[in-house]
Amino acid sequence: MTAPAVRGGLPRPFLRLRVAGYAFFLPFFVVFLVAVVAPLAYAIYLSFFQDRMIGGTVFSGLANYTRAIGDALFGAGLLRVALFLVVQVPIMLLLALGCALAIDSGRLRWPSLFRITIFMPYAVPAVVSALMWGYIYGDQFGLVGQIGDAFGVALPNLMSRSWMLSSIGNMVTWEFVGYNMIILYAALRAIPEELYEAAEMDGAGAIRIAWSVKLPALRPALLVATIFSIIGSFQLFNEPNILQKLAPAVITTSYTPNMYAYGLAFNGQQINYSATVAVVLGLVTVVVAYAVQILTARRENTL
Repeated sequence: MTAPAVRGGLPRPFLRLRVAGYAFFLPFFVVFLVAVVAPLAYAIYLSFFQDRMIGGTVFSGLANYTRAIGDALFGAGLLRVALFLVVQVPIMLLLALGCALAIDSGRLRWPSLFRITIFMPYAVPAVVSALMWGYIYGDQFGLVGQIGDAFGVALPNLMSRSWMLSSIGNMVTWEFVGYNMIILYAALRAIPEELYEAAEMDGAGAIRIAWSVKLPALRPALLVATIFSIIGSFQLFNEPNILQKLAPAVITTSYTPNMYAYGLAFNGQQINYSATVAVVLGLVTVVVAYAVQILTARRENTL
C-alpha cells in the first residue's frame, strides 16, 4: 500500500521531510541574510557614493574604485599583507602538519595533552595575546630587553620597522598553529585503517606511510586550512592595531588594508571610501583564494 499522494506528486512522508529540512535551514538562512548578505550589499551600495561639501551625498559611479586602485597607502598595505601571507602561512601550515603527524603517529606519550597544549594559544583572545607579545618584544621594558641586559648584549629591537612584520607573523603563528593542527588531525583520524594495513603488508615503514598514505589524504584538509589562512592574512587587524600603541612610528593607520579602512571610517569620517576599500579588499581575497583552489585542483588532476 503506497502513501497517498498530494499535489505535485510527492507522498506525504516525503513532503514532511522536505518541510522539516527547510525548517531546519531557515534559521541559518535568516542569520546569513542579516549578518552577511545585508552588510555586504550595504557596503557595495555605499561605495558608489561620495560626500561632498557642496551637494551632500551624490552618486559617483566608479570614482571611489578608481581612487582605491591608485591609492598608494592602500597599495602599500596590500603588498605588506601579501608578503605576510607568502612567508607566514607556509611556515604555520608546515608546523601544524608536523604536529598533527606527530600526534597521530602513536609514538607520543599522552597525545591528548600535546594536542590540547598546542591548541591552547588559539583559545587566548587576540587582544590578550597581542598585549602579551608586545610586552615580550619590548627592548627596554620587556622580556627581550631584560634578557639582553642580563647577558650584556644588544638584542634586535623586535618592534622596529625591519622586524615588525616578522614579529606579527610570529604572534599569528603561535595563535593559529593549534587551530590548523586540529583540522589536519581530524582529517588524519578519518583515514581508513585498511589503508594503513595494506601499506604495512607491502613493507612500508612509518615515514613511507606518512608520505604515501597520510599526505595524499590530507590534501583537501590542507586546502581548507590554506584558504582560511589566506582570508585571515588579508584581514590582519587585531595584532598590528594593538601593537600600534607600543610602536606608533612603525605601525601607521594604513599598516594593513583593514586598519586603513577602519581609520578612514572612524577617524577620517570617509564612510563611502572606507566601504570601497573594504569591497576591493574582499575582491582581492576572493580572487587569491579562488586562484589557489584552481591551481590545487589542476595539480591534483595532473598527478
